[in-house]
Amino acid sequence: QVQLVESGGGLVQPGGSLRLSCDASGFFFTNYDMSWYRQAPGKERELVANIGSLDGSRTNYADFVKGRFTISRDNSRYAVYLQMNNLKPDDTAVYYCNTIIGRPYWGQGTQVTVSL
Repeated sequence: QVQLVESGGGLVQPGGSLRLSCDASGFFFTNYDMSWYRQAPGKERELVANIGSLDGSRTNYADFVKGRFTISRDNSRYAVYLQMNNLKPDDTAVYYCNTIIGRPYWGQGTQVTVSL
């Protein structure tokens, strides 16, 4: 079955960096677009970034992370990453990995907290 497992979250000060990882299994990873979403307390889940299938040359970012976050994938490891730089308190949220194979699949999420 499809499984997505996120890791790499934590507590970081404003201006700091984190790298999130999502390990995928149960499907042919190379053939599917992958996305990162986030959900802050009291807010709706929102798209952060996505990356196209195959070589990952297609990427798309939400305006609020452009120039700070980078999404990438390693098809040999069945993994997708989110490098987050210059983090701000507003980036505090649970970050989720997502793919769509007939329907959306989600990981359990990883908490990112940006605070002094």
